[in-house]
Order: sequence, then structure tokens, then C-alpha cells
Amino acid sequence: QVYGWGYNGNGQLGLGNNGNQLTPCRVAALHGVCILQIACGYAHTLALTDEGLLYAWGANTYGQLGTGNKSNQLSPVQIMMEKERVVEIAACHSAHTSAAKTQSGQVYMWGQCRGQSVIFPHLTHFACTDDVFACFATPAVMWRLLSVEHEDFLTVAESLKKEFDSPETSDLKFRVDGKYIHVHKAVLKIRCEHFRTMFQSYWNEDMKEVIEIDQFSYPVYRAFLEYLYTDSVDLPPEDAIGLLDLATSYCENRLKKMCQHIIKRGITVENAFSLLSAAVRYDAEDLEEFCFKFCVNHLTEVTQTTAFWQMDGPLLKEFIAKASKCGAFKN
Repeated sequence: QVYGWGYNGNGQLGLGNNGNQLTPCRVAALHGVCILQIACGYAHTLALTDEGLLYAWGANTYGQLGTGNKSNQLSPVQIMMEKERVVEIAACHSAHTSAAKTQSGQVYMWGQCRGQSVIFPHLTHFACTDDVFACFATPAVMWRLLSVEHEDFLTVAESLKKEFDSPETSDLKFRVDGKYIHVHKAVLKIRCEHFRTMFQSYWNEDMKEVIEIDQFSYPVYRAFLEYLYTDSVDLPPEDAIGLLDLATSYCENRLKKMCQHIIKRGITVENAFSLLSAAVRYDAEDLEEFCFKFCVNHLTEVTQTTAFWQMDGPLLKEFIAKASKCGAFKN
């Protein structure tokens, strides 16, 4: 639930009027949706739901609401409806600019842009919302160093990333689902305790040039190996479940946390119970609690999905018992 109070001259509290509010007042227009994140600009507000929907309200002199016009909005209105799921929003108290990042990593910005007004969300070349405010906000704001000059040399991290799956320099291949992935044994030993143990002189794997993998799919295992080179993961939530299984098996706790983060950002009504089951299966307590809360917040919709009716008996009983304690069935 969202509450607002304080100055409201531009309707930035979302209460349906522009009168100041001395005490917290619930934003009635957001009743029935679960808000995960709020971002406040100079005189406008953005809100992100747990389903990746984006709402905006308040001042709109520079198009900072992204509604396609410059009219203030006294109540929340949904924007970016035609875009994919939004996973992150940003605004700055000193600027009339807004930014959002989608599930695939695309960054959009709108509002005041170097003296111009951008009234619709505009796709940028940035990888994070922070860079929007470093380059376009007035004054420019950034919490880290930002270089705008092109550098013609590669860092150690960039060099490693470039050599992943390179047949020219690799000394080992993994065969998964009939496809090869070229890697460097030394890198795997440095980055992963599982491989450090595997490539001992008394293990058969240390003498092989090709290692067969049959317990994980190609996208999942490739993502894991690429993570060892890049320290990042790019997978849809459904494949991230398989990677969570691998991370659990290989005792890669940091990778396990990254998988949980991906799954959280990709949760929907349709896959919520499947993700909850996976969280229980792989002993991911934080993810389990997140999925449980999502299911309770959207109880009517998720109980109509195929995944709900495919849940095994014990897990279903445990969910119903826990949900009842939270007051999910009080009506």
C-alpha cells in the first residue's frame, strides 16, 4: 500500500487533488496492486508494481510522466503499457527526468533532456538508469565515475569476456546437448572450487579434452561457464531455475543469489507457483518468501493457473496453511 503526505501543489501525492496533506493518506488509485518501488522527482512520482507495471503522477511540464502530453496528473496513470516488463525505475529530486529499465536490460528515459521535453519514454543506449542522470539531467548527477571517451584497450575483465568460448585459445571443451563450449582450464580452476577439485591429476577429467555434461541443459551450462568469465548472468526466469539447481549442486552461493534475483524480476501470475516450488526444492529461503508473498497478493489469479493445480499435495497444503495465517482467506 502507498501513502503520501506533504506538499501537493502539482498532485505529486497521487490523492486525486492538489491540496497539501498534513498526515499520511492512502493513495486510493493504487488499491489492489502491490507496489515494490517508488521514485520521486522534483514534483512527480513513479511507482513500480510486483508485476512490472509502471505508474506515474504529479507535475508534467517537461513530459516527465511519459504520458505523451504535458498535463499534470493528480492520480496515478499507467505508462509504458506497450513495452515489456519494467524491473527498475529512477527519478532525481533535482531534475524533471524519469528513467526505467526493462527485463531485457533496455533503458528508457523521458522528461527534461538538456532543455528539451521528451514526452514519451525514449529508448537509450545506456545499460543502467544511473547514466541517464549523468548525461541528461540538469544538473548532471552520478554516484560513480563516468567516462565518455572511447578507450582502445581492454581491461583484464574485458579480455576474459572476449575469450569465452574461443576455439583459438581454449584447451578444453564441454559437450552439452550435442553442442560444444570452449573454455580454459586455468580460468575454471581459478573461478570455481568444483573445477579446482575436478582437475586434479588423479581425476580422469584432468586428462580429457572433451567433457560430456548430461545433467544440465545447454543454455544453463553455457550461462554458468560464461558467468565464470564475466561475473554476470543473462537468462530468462525459467532457465534461471535450472541455473539455480546447478549453483546449488556446485555450491556457488553468489551465483545462487544472482539466480534468485533474476527469478524475482521475472515472476508473473502464470509462473509464480512454479517458481515457488523451485525455491522450496533448492532451499532458497529468501526466494521462497518472495514467491509466497507474490502468490498471496495475487491469490485469485494464481489459483486459476495450471501451475497451481500441478503442485504436489504436501507443498499445496503447506501453502494453504501459511496463507491462512497471513489472513489470505479472511473474506
